Amino acid sequence: MTRQIRGVIFDWGGTLTPWHDIDLVAQWQHYVDVYAPLDESMAERLMAAEIAQWRDQQVTNGAAGTGTLDHIWASVGVDVSSTRHRAAMAAYLSAWDPHTLADPEAKSTLQALADRGLLIGVLSNTMWPRSHHEQVFKRDDLHQLIDAAVYSSEIPVAKPHLDAFTAVLSALDLTPEEAVFVGDRPWDDVYGAQQVGMRAALIPHSRLGNQAVDIAVEPDAVLGSLGEIVGVVDRWMSEYDAARGEVST
Repeated sequence: MTRQIRGVIFDWGGTLTPWHDIDLVAQWQHYVDVYAPLDESMAERLMAAEIAQWRDQQVTNGAAGTGTLDHIWASVGVDVSSTRHRAAMAAYLSAWDPHTLADPEAKSTLQALADRGLLIGVLSNTMWPRSHHEQVFKRDDLHQLIDAAVYSSEIPVAKPHLDAFTAVLSALDLTPEEAVFVGDRPWDDVYGAQQVGMRAALIPHSRLGNQAVDIAVEPDAVLGSLGEIVGVVDRWMSEYDAARGEVST
């Protein structure tokens, strides 16, 4: 029998932060302008290295992980011990600020779930360090509502690999049946979560579709906005109580 829901786990980019198109070369140019302003091709080389890492994650279904920014620096010969690199990395990450703002419903949604006694988790495919994600959550006043976060930059796999989902479940001390996953990608988020035994809700923020076109992905719920997950979880919890002959309060 399905257990009572005890936690909700969110993807980050495209879910807690709405999806939109990004010019990756322009983003990397912020790094180059500090590290090597005379190098006219470095931004494109950095972008190509990033795309290659994301492609490996996709074609291996997360088994190759996402790697980290350090892998990108190494691929283009960056001296990571230099003060120029440290300053350039700060400029690069700061340039993402306008693109990482939380969904307007994020705080109220997490607060509503926390008020119901539910644990809140984050599982993100990312090359960025934990410290930067924590700064983003603090900036948007979400950090105090997150009980555990797992980033693929810290583990050898990435979504949709089962080990990525079990890592965040372990961090929250939840079984798959006790958790709901919310994400914007049918393959990485919905399929991955369901394969480990979680229920999964899809927010179709992005235009990134199912990367495995030969496998049908059917989310347990489709949300029109982030805040709708609260009502969905309430309904599932009420259904669980009804099945046990109880009245939800």
